[in-house]
Amino acid sequence: MDMDGDGRLTEVDFQALAHRWKAVAGSVDPERLASIMTGWWPVLRAASDADGDDAVTIEEVLLVVEGLGAMADAVSGTADAMFEAIDLNGDGLISRSEYGALIETWNGTPTATDEIFPRLDLDGDGHLTRDEFRTHWTEFWAGDNPNAPGTYVFGALVE
Repeated sequence: MDMDGDGRLTEVDFQALAHRWKAVAGSVDPERLASIMTGWWPVLRAASDADGDDAVTIEEVLLVVEGLGAMADAVSGTADAMFEAIDLNGDGLISRSEYGALIETWNGTPTATDEIFPRLDLDGDGHLTRDEFRTHWTEFWAGDNPNAPGTYVFGALVE
């Protein structure tokens, strides 16, 4: 998400994220989707910007992530909003291609996802349900098992 590569997230990074999501919105209202994406910035800034510089470093984000285990409702609510964003055709499921669009849109660059999607599609039926996605989202943001499938919800791990 750090579009200029300066090691910090800013409001501009979230605006760029919203712009990318609007471009792939599918059946989702693009303005609502952009509002969800940009709406995360003030929440993240308020919770993470310890030094008050209107930017958030990875270290500041990780301090907040440490507390997400105690905020199950907030994590689930965010998972549901993301599910709606990712379900581009509105069929109530996330397909392999929709998951690929999530990763590329989130990262801002083309990203291979063929080996990651099967880790998330636990029953092998070719899609993720809302419950599956919510479980993986929670594993990523609030879990402590590095081997959980949700560890890969944003794609392959980068060394």
